[in-house]
Amino acid sequence: MTVLACALPAAPAMAAADEAEEKLFTFRDARITESSGLAVSPTHAGIYYTHNDSSAAAEFFAVDGAGRTKAAFRVLGAQARDWEAMAASKDPATGRGVLWFADIGDNLDGAWPDISIYKVMEPASLRDATVPAVRYRFRYADGARNAEGIMVNPRTGRLSVVSKEFTGAVYEAPLKLRTGRVNILRKAAAAPMMATDAAYAPDGSSYVVRTYFSATLFRPSGDIITKISMPPLDQAESIAYTADGKALLTGSEGARSPLYRVPLPERALASADSRPTPSKKASVAAAETAQDERGLSGQDILIWLAAALGATAVIAVIARRSR
Repeated sequence: MTVLACALPAAPAMAAADEAEEKLFTFRDARITESSGLAVSPTHAGIYYTHNDSSAAAEFFAVDGAGRTKAAFRVLGAQARDWEAMAASKDPATGRGVLWFADIGDNLDGAWPDISIYKVMEPASLRDATVPAVRYRFRYADGARNAEGIMVNPRTGRLSVVSKEFTGAVYEAPLKLRTGRVNILRKAAAAPMMATDAAYAPDGSSYVVRTYFSATLFRPSGDIITKISMPPLDQAESIAYTADGKALLTGSEGARSPLYRVPLPERALASADSRPTPSKKASVAAAETAQDERGLSGQDILIWLAAALGATAVIAVIARRSR
């Protein structure tokens, strides 16, 4: 393993924050056991949304800055096969908040013929309720993928899915989504290996992709700005920007899991929007070059091998049961 890691090109240096990271709160609700998705409310100040991972109901929770659940919402017309991520945006016509829930987990990389993302209008009041959802079905243009990250560009409204693979990628959805047919996801940029979540900055000047050990900040073009060190977590599954875009929020699965605030370094903020966005063709080429130059750490290799072994074990169990 040491020989393999040494043979790889060096990864970009981690950017140190100008301020120290801080633990904001711990999720207090006993129902929140696998906080996998995370989003900051677009309209309710100081409210955070989260949902559980697989084998859970189609529901999400509104949590305040002390970790107390203010409301739990059931999602009508949705299936929670393997919810892995969520995102928040604003309807440009009404200013109303929009929440997106991604049923995109696929540990067998092709177990499902298509994946689903649900659109829910953000509840106007924070009390327990059942809310309706619009379902959009998706398929990848280049074959099935496992994924754990979604994000919405606030400048364009375009939805993207980030795959969780050895050679991950950002896949863009059509600008106009349709409910009557499967929407095709097309590769637009490279992504770090084994990405567990992603999010766009509130002003659209950058986006971030989380892995188990760190986070990488990108320009909308797919060019890397810098890597950001993250607090040690048992199973780092979620990331989002704060409402002011000056820091990142990151959480973990597990009962009474913590939520941390990680300030972005000033130089990262200053460089986030310093270049014009190139054409789509140039963006893909730049992203692929960036992935080649990014390098892999020894920890990255270990995580990938562990994930591969886990997937192999699942396949073996399924095969044994089908005999």
